[in-house]
Amino acid sequence: MKTLQHRFVDFIPEKLEGGILYISMEYCTAIHLCVCGCGNEVVTPISPTDWKLSFNGESVSLTPSIGNWNFKCKSHYWITNNQIEMAKKWSKKKIDSGRKADEYQKKIYYKKNDK
Repeated sequence: MKTLQHRFVDFIPEKLEGGILYISMEYCTAIHLCVCGCGNEVVTPISPTDWKLSFNGESVSLTPSIGNWNFKCKSHYWITNNQIEMAKKWSKKKIDSGRKADEYQKKIYYKKNDK
């Protein structure tokens, strides 16, 4: 199983190193190079409607899974306790369905918190 190191930073560096998950708490963002090796930068906003970050003092986890649907590689994986666990590839139909579900959940969240 692949491992990512985590690095808490004030600012995301211009040039990312492979195998490192950069986390900016100030900007509520985590970013890393795609674990498949394609070189694409994967940005995971940390928010109530995007990814949740947990840190246990030694390692980090991001939930939900990371699906790079806009990349040619279409990689899909979990980051749990700094470990990368590859997930099943999703079909276009499942990707579209997941996007609609995410959009719906965001709409509900913001409507509920808009009061």
